[in-house]
Amino acid sequence: MSFTEKAKNKVEQMAGAARERVGDMTDNERMRGEGASQESDARAKQAGQNVKDAGRNMKDSFTK
Repeated sequence: MSFTEKAKNKVEQMAGAARERVGDMTDNERMRGEGASQESDARAKQAGQNVKDAGRNMKDSFTK
């Protein structure tokens, strides 16, 4: 995973967490839910990239 992809995922995760906290402070259920969803989507992307990288690393170890 490239540094830019990691950074984008982290920024999206932080934005989701911030949106969720604003929803908590304003007692806005919709914003809270959108923030939680955005944060979990970013975590899922990160996990998918980690799996993809692990697969690449395994493939590289067999071809060397």
